[in-house]
Amino acid sequence: MKSIVSAVLVLILVILGSSSLFVVKETERAVLLQFGELVRADIEPGLHFKLPYVNTVRKFDGRVLTVDATPRRFLTLEQKAVLVDSYAMWRITDVERFYTATSGDEARARSLLSQRINDGLRNKFGERDLQEVVSGERDALMMELTDELNTYSGEEYGIAVIDVRVKRIDLPDDVRSSVYERMTSERQREAQQLRSRGNELAIGIQADADRQEAVLLAEANRDAERIRGDGDAQAASIYAEAFTKDEEFYSFTRSLNSYQRSFSSKGDILLLEPDSDYFRYLQNEQGQGQQ
Repeated sequence: MKSIVSAVLVLILVILGSSSLFVVKETERAVLLQFGELVRADIEPGLHFKLPYVNTVRKFDGRVLTVDATPRRFLTLEQKAVLVDSYAMWRITDVERFYTATSGDEARARSLLSQRINDGLRNKFGERDLQEVVSGERDALMMELTDELNTYSGEEYGIAVIDVRVKRIDLPDDVRSSVYERMTSERQREAQQLRSRGNELAIGIQADADRQEAVLLAEANRDAERIRGDGDAQAASIYAEAFTKDEEFYSFTRSLNSYQRSFSSKGDILLLEPDSDYFRYLQNEQGQGQQ
């Protein structure tokens, strides 16, 4: 009987001892409650004691967490609607304030932070045009929003916002087609302007080339005529000089050339009088016809 009682007492002591001990990991943040009231906050990692059935321990993830904000539709400075999908990285820095603000509910903390992110994005997008939020000042916008959220969430929820990023910026379906059509018409207009400018330049270049061609041809024809005239003048001068030196020899040479051309084809027939002056050099070597 005593052994049974001893065993029961040992079992009770083991149960009480195990209920009195709890461990906080390095990746966790914890608070100690007494009948639901916070009595100890930010318990350090390690082994700790508590009163069974009196104290309750609530543990939270102390690592960097991510919250995906619900995609929302915002208006830019020029009243263009964009659909923004964003996320934020955060972690618990003040576990007492976090438990007080959210009752230790991480889902509630994500919801509150997501709402604050969307409100901040709405304000920031409303101060900038579409070009700035898409590319130009996007990084600066995210840094400003991170700083503002970090200040607010730290004071209200005990949360440090590490970074806020936009995953995607889309145009809503109801305006996407009109925007694409406007972009297409603008590109077509620019292309037409470039084509017109190119055609204008091409016409100017072609006209200049035609003018240069006409000038070159005219100058070439002028030079050719001058050279041909000089050559004819020189040839006539040479012929005249040669003729004046020996008129008879010149006449004889020309007659021989004429004979060669006339009798080069066997089919040629000449009807001439025997005493024709054409054959005077065939009749005698002096080139004088018979009397």
